[in-house]
Amino acid sequence: MTYPISFRRKVLSVREKEGLTIAQTAARFCVGIASVTRWIKNPVPKESRNKPATKIDMAALAHDVREFPDAYQAERARRLGVSEKGIGHALRRMHISYKKNTAAPQSGRRQTAHLPGDD
Repeated sequence: MTYPISFRRKVLSVREKEGLTIAQTAARFCVGIASVTRWIKNPVPKESRNKPATKIDMAALAHDVREFPDAYQAERARRLGVSEKGIGHALRRMHISYKKNTAAPQSGRRQTAHLPGDD
């Protein structure tokens, strides 16, 4: 949640007028100490995140899941040239889950990809 600039300036002005500490100011306005500290440095909220674009091609990942439904995330990561953790996050964003094959005996169970709409 982003607080409006007017609220941030009000918090900082009350802090300055009354000589409150950062902790007292945070408690009085029910905001975090880190927020007040950050507002002291720069009261204007950031407009965008400083995050690079993801390098996982979602279409290529969907194709890989269809081609290799039993593949491990490490195998997918090697094929697509990205990290395993990145593959896990991308699969979660695509709502792709792995379901156990309950028809197989417990020792021989495999996990296969379950794509939304493949029922």
